[in-house]
Amino acid sequence: MPKLSVRDLDPKGKRIFMRVDFNVPLNDAGEITDDTRIQASLPTIQYLLDRGGRLILASHLGRPKGKPNPKMSLKPAAVRLAQVLGKPVAFAEDCIGPDAEAAAKALKDGEVLLLENLRFHPEEEKNVPEFAQKLAGLAEVYVDDAFGSAHRAHASTEGITHDLSPCVAGLLMEKELEYLGKAVGHPERPYVAIVGGSKVSDKIELLQNMMKFADCVLIGGAMAYTFLKAQGVEVGLSRVEGDKLDLARDLLQFAERRSIEFRLPVDHIVAAKLDPSAAAEVAPTRSIPVDRLGVDIGPATRADYAAHIAKAKTIVWNGPMGVFEIPQFAEGTVAIAHAVADSSAVSVVGGGDSVSAVKKAGVEAKITHISTGGGASLEFLSGLTLPGVAALTEK
Repeated sequence: MPKLSVRDLDPKGKRIFMRVDFNVPLNDAGEITDDTRIQASLPTIQYLLDRGGRLILASHLGRPKGKPNPKMSLKPAAVRLAQVLGKPVAFAEDCIGPDAEAAAKALKDGEVLLLENLRFHPEEEKNVPEFAQKLAGLAEVYVDDAFGSAHRAHASTEGITHDLSPCVAGLLMEKELEYLGKAVGHPERPYVAIVGGSKVSDKIELLQNMMKFADCVLIGGAMAYTFLKAQGVEVGLSRVEGDKLDLARDLLQFAERRSIEFRLPVDHIVAAKLDPSAAAEVAPTRSIPVDRLGVDIGPATRADYAAHIAKAKTIVWNGPMGVFEIPQFAEGTVAIAHAVADSSAVSVVGGGDSVSAVKKAGVEAKITHISTGGGASLEFLSGLTLPGVAALTEK
């Protein structure tokens, strides 16, 4: 990895500002309903505490629009972290100001403090230098373990790095960069890219970048209908981006020129309407009846895609194969999750819906790497520079 990591630090006795992603879901009673993101940061937190670091954790939660909102307080995260660490976690009622400064100064070796929600201040998302300097003033070293926020140039992910040195990657960030970096840099072949989701326009850069590396691209979700329509196939009432048909043709021609296998559905699950009450029907051909819309890949497509996945050495998956929120339209996505899990390839899954699918199928333990950053992993795989990564100190 080209960036310094926590492994390159001697944390003993140092105050360490660590950006984490504790953007956890809370219920109406203010209780955490899923602590996956807290668990994901534990290896780095434990690593630094075990070596005598004085840890100041900072995160955002929700979208409080730049002002304090008790419903989006990080206090429940401090309580949960104390439970999983088995030791006290101090909590500062603000992320800057006298209380935060006093709490940071009071830390002893191996102790941990969590600051209140960074986004209670509008300066965080605006990356105001003075605000970043106040955050930096709490510590001597910067660790970024919040890959999910690395695609944002905010005060706590980019601005702060101008005032602290060194700025290093946490263990979670390091793992993300290792697996995603391999996927776009030195993948083992055959490399199969699975791309789903509703819009071609959301995934243009991703597709264009992946097609520089992939040997085979498997397309699912509503974006498949735009490609089929571009080929002159009847898609019925399915969602099509009419203004992206030329782009779809360009991508198909690019795949042909590069001898990339570009697979589209050969059959479909269709419904009369997009509704949980609608029955799922199989349309056994590439074309869809004029009074039906496509909602998932059909059984023949699942088998075809699974055969390509079985031959892969590298698999990168972003986006569901159908309207996977509705149970009867989720079978294609779940089938792909099982096919990826059964493969011996290095598998990287990124994007909220694909991650949910893997969990729904109960196969997350069999995936090599599940990315914690939906937007960040999408931008990284699309070949874009992530400000939060670029700002870290070179090795």
